[in-house]
Amino acid sequence: MSTDQPWLALEKDDAALKVEIEQLLTSRAAGDPYSEDGSFAASIARLPAGLRAMAATRWLDISLTLDSITWHFGNFGERGLVAQTEAGLRELGLDELAHCFIEAKELMQPLLAQRTEADGDAYEILERAGLYERAKEIDDRASALGNRGRGDSVIYDAWIRYTREHPDRVFGPATSSPDATQI
Repeated sequence: MSTDQPWLALEKDDAALKVEIEQLLTSRAAGDPYSEDGSFAASIARLPAGLRAMAATRWLDISLTLDSITWHFGNFGERGLVAQTEAGLRELGLDELAHCFIEAKELMQPLLAQRTEADGDAYEILERAGLYERAKEIDDRASALGNRGRGDSVIYDAWIRYTREHPDRVFGPATSSPDATQI
């Protein structure tokens, strides 16, 4: 192990580093991100700033891949997680995507706050409220931003860049003990 690089994970290529981060998230970001009780947001709040950002934005990346940024709030709309996701985007340097996220949040939260099962899905709610075109514009912009990455995702690309620049904010501070092993 190099003495000037205490984090062994940084010696890996980008794909292997992403796997390492995902394993770390699986072990340290406990709870159900779909829950509405705030327990997931409370759980990740104890993580180092960068890892917390990744734990929150992981679910947004899934939404951008499978659904849309507006629909994200129908699945992951708990206010604590929403706040963590917004902060996470900024922590990771994804300010344009954070702006889209805020626009989608301001559009969707009031609509979803009153939602009942009979109202249907988010798209039906948007259509009835006359906001479908506005939502589509936000979704299209967020999708374009989400696809700007070199790899599969601009969010995952940001994870790698951020981890290489700020490993202590992902893995925790380096230890000075010669017996300590860093991830």
